[in-house]
Amino acid sequence: MAEIDKLFRLMIQQSASDMHLSAGSPPYFRTHGEMAALSHPPLTNEAIQSLIFEILTEKQKRTFVEHWELDTSYHINGLGRFRVNVFMQRRGMGGVFRVIPEVIKSAKELNLPAMLMELIKVPRGLVLVTGPTGSGKSTTLASLINEINSTRHEHIITIEDPIEFVHENKMSLINQREVNSHTKSFANALRAALREDPNIILVGEMRDLETIQLAMTAAETGHLVFGTLHTNSAAKTIDRIIDVFPQAQQAQVRTMLSESLRGVIAQTLFPRLDRPGRVAGLEVLTSTHAVANLIREGKTFQIPSVMQTQMESGMMTFEFHLNKLVSEGKLEKAIADTFLGRKPIKGHEAPSAPTGMKSETKNGIRIKEVVAGTSISPGAFKKAR
Repeated sequence: MAEIDKLFRLMIQQSASDMHLSAGSPPYFRTHGEMAALSHPPLTNEAIQSLIFEILTEKQKRTFVEHWELDTSYHINGLGRFRVNVFMQRRGMGGVFRVIPEVIKSAKELNLPAMLMELIKVPRGLVLVTGPTGSGKSTTLASLINEINSTRHEHIITIEDPIEFVHENKMSLINQREVNSHTKSFANALRAALREDPNIILVGEMRDLETIQLAMTAAETGHLVFGTLHTNSAAKTIDRIIDVFPQAQQAQVRTMLSESLRGVIAQTLFPRLDRPGRVAGLEVLTSTHAVANLIREGKTFQIPSVMQTQMESGMMTFEFHLNKLVSEGKLEKAIADTFLGRKPIKGHEAPSAPTGMKSETKNGIRIKEVVAGTSISPGAFKKAR
């Protein structure tokens, strides 16, 4: 067993979503969205290198040494999978590790709106899931792909960096490809996918012009394409895609997007009010005739207004969904007000620190750290030191 496995087991025990290792600092866990330092002396650069390099292949070590950063995944039998990012920082090495649940939750378990089940029934087009890092995009996409896999006879290709949720063949045939392990790039894999007879293509991240262009081409040529972007709202997603292209091509891109886009799901995670955990706030944009015209004419600033007036077509704004979560007792009203830019009503102050944490204010910044019962035995790092 690798020495770092002891930390991964502690992550699972404490329901942490992420672990941060940074030279010069103790390990940090993110639990229900809150960062907390473990009661352990700061780790040296040598200790972190020893912990991380023990779980990397020789090829991965060479890649990290050459590029100073690395994305990969790690699996522990009987425990789970972890997404791994290794990087260099001012004091030395760092690493961030995210838990990837082995069981894919259904749309019902995730409380996803019924409209999303309609989006995955379209035979072709582009469906985007957007939001900041850590907003649950991969979880939502995995649930949608699992729904298709469980109910339809399709050929599904996923292109990811790294592979996160593992899909077994059910009614569909699924081929999962990992960048730098099974293909050189998203663009190369997308280009090849068009010759691999897919019905559905999932692009883990649409991060550059070539990938976005190929994804749109695939959607135009009879495939259902799912992709992710780091944007904060459905309307901004449209602008983000168009702005990637040179000015001279943007009119053509607006036309292509107006014809191929089927929907945008924007989401953000918030601390739950009714129990420990987090709840997703969602915004759903569907490509109606009105929306397609606004995209084609370059009037995307009017899309939020259309979303409010055409909610009967399955659209949903953040304001509507967050108000619904507040009324159901799942979300603190002050948090919803802050996110939506509304002035909080007196009496709805921000929530206190979660149970098991202690909070203090220092120079105007709230500091949280794990208290009794969560320290790691120094022996866990004996080999690394």
